[in-house]
Amino acid sequence: MGSGQKRNTLMVKEAYQALDQFKYEVAQELNINTQPIQGDYWGFMTSRDCGAVGGHMVKRMIEAAERSLANQAAYQTTSAFRQTLNQSVSPGGPSVLSSIPGFSPQQQQQQQPQ
Repeated sequence: MGSGQKRNTLMVKEAYQALDQFKYEVAQELNINTQPIQGDYWGFMTSRDCGAVGGHMVKRMIEAAERSLANQAAYQTTSAFRQTLNQSVSPGGPSVLSSIPGFSPQQQQQQQPQ
């Protein structure tokens, strides 16, 4: 394809430079010769090499997204747990902290934010 026939567009235009740099980093990690690249034209590269670069880029982006989701879920779980622990005595009965052996109501009051 010529430069005027590009159909894939970025959803976040600010990411263009970072993705372009990422593409070259992946090519270098895979020991792919980037000498045939002229400007931003990869047309002289083999399909196999271009596919390997694109495939590894997608693989690493998926891994990053999975890590991000896992961290987000862990943070939400931790936040919910802390919120449950920090609740004072509710009208329905004692708080979760009072069920911990050796934890006195005085300690519970000291732990709550002012």
